[in-house]
Amino acid sequence: MQIIWRGQSFFQIITAQAKDAPVSLAIDPFSDDLGLKVPEVTADIVLITHDHSDHNNLKAIKGSPFVIDGPGEYEIKDVYIQGIPAFHDKSLGRERGRVTIYTIESEDIRVCHLADFGQKELFSEQIEDLGLVDILLIPVGGNHTIDSQEASKIISQIEPKIVIPMHYQLPKLRPPAGGKLDGLDKFLKVMGEKASEPLPKLTIKQKDLPAEGMKTIILRAQ
Repeated sequence: MQIIWRGQSFFQIITAQAKDAPVSLAIDPFSDDLGLKVPEVTADIVLITHDHSDHNNLKAIKGSPFVIDGPGEYEIKDVYIQGIPAFHDKSLGRERGRVTIYTIESEDIRVCHLADFGQKELFSEQIEDLGLVDILLIPVGGNHTIDSQEASKIISQIEPKIVIPMHYQLPKLRPPAGGKLDGLDKFLKVMGEKASEPLPKLTIKQKDLPAEGMKTIILRAQ
Protein backbone atom coordinates (compact mmCIF):
# COMPACT_ATOMS: atom_id res chain seq x y z
CA MET A 1 0.00 0.00 0.00
CA GLN A 2 1.14 3.51 -0.83
CA ILE A 3 -0.21 6.61 0.91
CA ILE A 4 0.50 9.95 -0.78
CA TRP A 5 -0.49 13.30 0.73
CA ARG A 6 -1.51 15.90 -1.83
CA GLY A 7 -2.01 18.73 0.68
CA GLN A 8 -4.82 19.83 3.03
CA SER A 9 -7.01 16.68 3.44
CA PHE A 10 -6.34 15.35 -0.06
CA PHE A 11 -4.79 11.87 -0.04
CA GLN A 12 -4.20 9.25 -2.68
CA ILE A 13 -4.02 5.62 -1.58
CA ILE A 14 -2.78 3.00 -4.03
CA THR A 15 -3.46 -0.55 -2.98
CA ALA A 16 -3.39 -3.97 -4.60
CA GLN A 17 -4.69 -7.27 -3.29
CA ALA A 18 -2.94 -8.74 -6.34
CA LYS A 19 0.24 -7.34 -7.92
CA ASP A 20 -1.40 -6.90 -11.33
CA ALA A 21 -4.54 -5.13 -10.07
CA PRO A 22 -3.72 -1.86 -8.28
CA VAL A 23 -6.62 0.30 -7.11
CA SER A 24 -6.27 4.07 -6.69
CA LEU A 25 -8.39 5.95 -4.15
CA ALA A 26 -8.57 9.75 -3.89
CA ILE A 27 -9.89 11.41 -0.75
CA ASP A 28 -11.04 15.05 -0.52
CA PRO A 29 -9.52 16.65 -3.63
CA PHE A 30 -9.29 20.43 -3.21
CA SER A 31 -10.00 23.26 -5.65
CA ASP A 32 -7.49 25.81 -6.94
CA ASP A 33 -8.93 28.64 -4.80
CA LEU A 34 -7.03 27.14 -1.88
CA GLY A 35 -3.78 28.62 -3.20
CA LEU A 36 -2.14 25.22 -3.69
CA LYS A 37 -1.49 23.65 -7.06
CA VAL A 38 -4.13 21.03 -7.79
CA PRO A 39 -2.30 17.78 -8.61
CA GLU A 40 -3.33 15.49 -11.44
CA VAL A 41 -4.63 12.25 -9.96
CA THR A 42 -6.35 9.32 -11.63
CA ALA A 43 -8.55 7.25 -9.34
CA ASP A 44 -10.87 4.26 -9.35
CA ILE A 45 -12.64 5.44 -6.18
CA VAL A 46 -13.17 8.95 -4.79
CA LEU A 47 -14.22 9.62 -1.20
CA ILE A 48 -15.73 13.01 -0.33
CA THR A 49 -16.04 13.79 3.38
CA HIS A 50 -18.20 16.92 2.98
CA ASP A 51 -19.32 19.51 0.47
CA HIS A 52 -16.73 22.27 0.92
CA SER A 53 -14.49 23.51 -1.89
CA ASP A 54 -11.28 22.30 -0.24
CA HIS A 55 -12.67 18.76 -0.05
CA ASN A 56 -14.99 18.11 -3.00
CA ASN A 57 -13.29 19.02 -6.28
CA LEU A 58 -14.29 15.97 -8.32
CA LYS A 59 -13.23 17.71 -11.52
CA ALA A 60 -9.61 17.34 -10.42
CA ILE A 61 -9.81 13.54 -10.59
CA LYS A 62 -9.21 11.78 -13.89
CA GLY A 63 -10.73 8.49 -14.96
CA SER A 64 -14.29 7.33 -14.27
CA PRO A 65 -14.20 6.81 -10.51
CA PHE A 66 -16.87 5.39 -8.25
CA VAL A 67 -17.81 8.31 -5.98
CA ILE A 68 -18.72 7.88 -2.31
CA ASP A 69 -19.94 11.00 -0.49
CA GLY A 70 -21.66 9.82 2.67
CA PRO A 71 -22.10 7.18 5.35
CA GLY A 72 -22.57 3.50 4.49
CA GLU A 73 -20.67 0.32 3.76
CA TYR A 74 -19.11 -0.32 0.38
CA GLU A 75 -16.98 -2.95 -1.36
CA ILE A 76 -15.35 -1.86 -4.61
CA LYS A 77 -12.57 -3.82 -6.31
CA ASP A 78 -11.94 -5.83 -3.10
CA VAL A 79 -11.46 -2.62 -1.08
CA TYR A 80 -13.78 -2.34 1.93
CA ILE A 81 -14.92 1.17 2.84
CA GLN A 82 -17.11 2.37 5.66
CA GLY A 83 -18.47 5.90 5.97
CA ILE A 84 -19.20 6.97 9.55
CA PRO A 85 -21.25 10.12 10.28
CA ALA A 86 -19.62 12.84 12.39
CA PHE A 87 -19.91 16.57 13.06
CA HIS A 88 -17.82 19.45 11.72
CA ASP A 89 -18.15 21.36 15.01
CA LYS A 90 -18.72 20.97 18.74
CA SER A 91 -22.41 21.93 18.45
CA LEU A 92 -23.75 18.76 16.81
CA GLY A 93 -23.48 20.31 13.38
CA ARG A 94 -25.41 23.50 14.11
CA GLU A 95 -22.45 25.68 13.06
CA ARG A 96 -20.83 23.83 10.15
CA GLY A 97 -22.88 20.72 9.51
CA ARG A 98 -21.80 17.12 9.16
CA VAL A 99 -18.81 15.27 7.76
CA THR A 100 -18.15 11.62 6.96
CA ILE A 101 -15.23 9.73 8.49
CA TYR A 102 -13.98 6.91 6.26
CA THR A 103 -12.25 3.65 7.08
CA ILE A 104 -10.54 1.84 4.22
CA GLU A 105 -9.49 -1.81 4.47
CA SER A 106 -7.11 -3.44 2.02
CA GLU A 107 -3.99 -5.62 2.25
CA ASP A 108 -4.91 -6.39 5.89
CA ILE A 109 -4.39 -2.70 6.74
CA ARG A 110 -7.13 -0.44 8.09
CA VAL A 111 -6.76 3.26 7.32
CA CYS A 112 -9.00 5.96 8.82
CA HIS A 113 -9.43 9.43 7.29
CA LEU A 114 -10.94 11.62 10.00
CA ALA A 115 -12.25 14.35 7.65
CA ASP A 116 -12.78 17.88 9.04
CA PHE A 117 -13.61 16.40 12.42
CA GLY A 118 -14.78 19.07 14.83
CA GLN A 119 -16.23 17.22 17.81
CA LYS A 120 -14.71 17.58 21.27
CA GLU A 121 -14.33 13.81 21.35
CA LEU A 122 -15.48 10.71 19.53
CA PHE A 123 -18.81 9.24 20.59
CA SER A 124 -18.80 5.64 21.82
CA GLU A 125 -20.68 4.43 18.75
CA GLN A 126 -18.14 6.11 16.46
CA ILE A 127 -15.27 4.40 18.28
CA GLU A 128 -17.06 1.07 17.90
CA ASP A 129 -17.58 1.65 14.17
CA LEU A 130 -13.95 2.66 13.68
CA GLY A 131 -12.66 -0.57 15.18
CA LEU A 132 -8.93 -1.20 15.29
CA VAL A 133 -7.20 1.46 13.21
CA ASP A 134 -3.73 0.85 11.84
CA ILE A 135 -3.12 4.23 10.15
CA LEU A 136 -4.92 7.43 11.17
CA LEU A 137 -5.05 10.51 8.92
CA ILE A 138 -6.01 13.32 11.28
CA PRO A 139 -6.46 17.12 11.01
CA VAL A 140 -4.31 19.11 13.45
CA GLY A 141 -4.43 22.76 12.28
CA GLY A 142 -7.55 24.05 14.01
CA ASN A 143 -9.68 26.76 12.36
CA HIS A 144 -13.00 24.94 11.84
CA THR A 145 -11.58 21.54 12.74
CA ILE A 146 -9.64 20.11 15.69
CA ASP A 147 -6.33 21.64 16.72
CA SER A 148 -3.22 19.83 17.96
CA GLN A 149 -4.36 19.55 21.59
CA GLU A 150 -7.73 18.18 20.58
CA ALA A 151 -6.13 15.88 18.03
CA SER A 152 -3.95 14.33 20.73
CA LYS A 153 -7.09 13.42 22.72
CA ILE A 154 -8.74 11.86 19.67
CA ILE A 155 -5.57 9.87 18.98
CA SER A 156 -5.73 8.55 22.55
CA GLN A 157 -9.31 7.41 21.93
CA ILE A 158 -8.43 5.59 18.70
CA GLU A 159 -4.93 4.30 19.61
CA PRO A 160 -3.70 3.79 16.03
CA LYS A 161 -0.33 2.26 15.16
CA ILE A 162 0.63 5.10 12.82
CA VAL A 163 -0.52 8.74 12.80
CA ILE A 164 -0.21 10.98 9.74
CA PRO A 165 -1.18 14.63 10.40
CA MET A 166 -3.02 16.66 7.76
CA HIS A 167 -4.98 19.91 7.33
CA TYR A 168 -2.33 22.27 8.74
CA GLN A 169 -0.77 25.45 7.40
CA LEU A 170 1.40 25.19 4.30
CA PRO A 171 3.13 27.92 2.28
CA LYS A 172 0.61 29.64 -0.04
CA LEU A 173 -2.35 27.87 1.59
CA ARG A 174 -5.43 30.09 1.91
CA PRO A 175 -8.07 28.40 4.08
CA PRO A 176 -11.47 28.95 2.42
CA ALA A 177 -13.03 30.02 5.71
CA GLY A 178 -10.39 32.71 6.21
CA GLY A 179 -7.91 32.96 9.04
CA LYS A 180 -4.88 30.70 9.22
CA LEU A 181 -4.30 27.14 10.27
CA ASP A 182 -1.75 26.18 12.90
CA GLY A 183 1.57 24.84 11.67
CA LEU A 184 2.82 21.29 12.04
CA ASP A 185 5.26 22.37 14.76
CA LYS A 186 2.46 22.82 17.30
CA PHE A 187 1.26 19.28 16.78
CA LEU A 188 4.76 17.84 17.07
CA LYS A 189 5.31 19.74 20.31
CA VAL A 190 2.06 18.45 21.81
CA MET A 191 2.95 14.90 20.81
CA GLY A 192 6.50 15.22 22.15
CA GLU A 193 7.92 14.56 18.70
CA LYS A 194 10.94 16.09 17.02
CA ALA A 195 10.73 17.45 13.50
CA SER A 196 11.99 14.96 10.93
CA GLU A 197 12.48 14.96 7.18
CA PRO A 198 9.05 14.45 5.58
CA LEU A 199 8.59 11.42 3.35
CA PRO A 200 7.33 11.84 -0.24
CA LYS A 201 4.99 8.89 0.41
CA LEU A 202 4.45 6.02 2.81
CA THR A 203 4.91 2.57 1.31
CA ILE A 204 3.86 -0.04 3.81
CA LYS A 205 2.80 -3.67 4.22
CA GLN A 206 0.95 -5.21 7.14
CA LYS A 207 4.17 -6.73 8.50
CA ASP A 208 5.74 -3.24 8.65
CA LEU A 209 3.20 -1.86 11.13
CA PRO A 210 4.62 -1.17 14.61
CA ALA A 211 4.19 -4.19 16.88
CA GLU A 212 4.01 -1.91 19.94
CA GLY A 213 3.41 1.76 20.60
CA MET A 214 2.56 4.41 18.02
CA LYS A 215 4.58 6.11 15.31
CA THR A 216 4.04 9.57 13.81
CA ILE A 217 4.92 9.90 10.13
CA ILE A 218 5.15 13.23 8.35
CA LEU A 219 4.46 13.32 4.63
CA ARG A 220 5.48 16.03 2.17
CA ALA A 221 2.64 17.38 0.06
CA GLN A 222 3.09 16.12 -3.49
